[in-house]
Amino acid sequence: MMNRIFGVSLLGFLVLSCAPTTPAEETGPSPGAGTVTVNNLKFTDIVPADSRVEKIDEGFLFIEGPVWVKDPGYLLFSDVRGDAILKWAPGAQSEPFLTPVFNGPSPPEPRSIGPNGLTLDGSGNLVILETGNRRVARMSLGGGDRETLVERFQGDRFNSPNDLVYHSSGALYFTDPPYGLQGQDESPEKEIDFNGVYRLDPDGTLTVLTRELSRPNGLAFSPDEKILYIANTDPQQKVWMAYDVEKSGAISNGRVLFDATEITAPGGPDGMKLDATGNLYCTGPGGILILTPEGRHIGTIEVDEVPSNLAWGDKDSKTLYITARTGLYRIRLNIQGLLPVGVR
Repeated sequence: MMNRIFGVSLLGFLVLSCAPTTPAEETGPSPGAGTVTVNNLKFTDIVPADSRVEKIDEGFLFIEGPVWVKDPGYLLFSDVRGDAILKWAPGAQSEPFLTPVFNGPSPPEPRSIGPNGLTLDGSGNLVILETGNRRVARMSLGGGDRETLVERFQGDRFNSPNDLVYHSSGALYFTDPPYGLQGQDESPEKEIDFNGVYRLDPDGTLTVLTRELSRPNGLAFSPDEKILYIANTDPQQKVWMAYDVEKSGAISNGRVLFDATEITAPGGPDGMKLDATGNLYCTGPGGILILTPEGRHIGTIEVDEVPSNLAWGDKDSKTLYITARTGLYRIRLNIQGLLPVGVR
């Protein structure tokens, strides 16, 4: 098991010119530490100045979709190109939990055919977005066969389901970009002529919520579930959107929460999670961008690799586990995370 420690470069700044600013505070580097620059004192309430990012495992192909299982306490995550769901527990190396996931023949070169987003439903079952199989599936954490929850919209196969989140009503919200298709939007296998965001109700009713985003990806609810945030991973429109959630479960009043299109650092809007006070932790250009509910960028946690997704874990939900290409990382924070409905 890897236990390498990296310093964190925490670059805090306000992006709204009308927002009040506070004098910058800077701590000098200590051995092995990154530089901490803070222009907003709220950031130091979240990320301790002496925080470290710890690399806890490595050697994967492209990892994604982490979810923490509280009892007995372990992390599940996907290797989209390695076609596996892996399990990591404190004090142990990662080990296969489910492999293979893709039902077809293995491609000659690794590509995104395996599982992606993972979460738990209200009954504690593992819900899997299967990129190559182009479906949403469910299985018991104890093992056994996988059950298909949904794989088509109006008779057409999904593109490649990517990320997901449950509402307390039991409705599952998920995104369906074309990343698993060779050629993406130009793929002859693409059956749906848009890249949608969907809601699957407990009775099996499937509704498309929006067709307007070119590359819908990560998504999360605000703590009161009145807002749904959606990341758009388009190099020409790297934005996080906010939508009002209506009583019916539909979404409306889409607006840009934060636009990162001009940030040239590697990475794009991908997975996201919220803390208990409503701040967003968004994998994106340059690392993990921390945004206030109003859309102010108050800081960035830089990781050794480009991050793809993240999940809160440990008994107090104050550890942020991060999937980043070939490595698995974590960082301890001062604030408690907002756990998915099925994990609370």
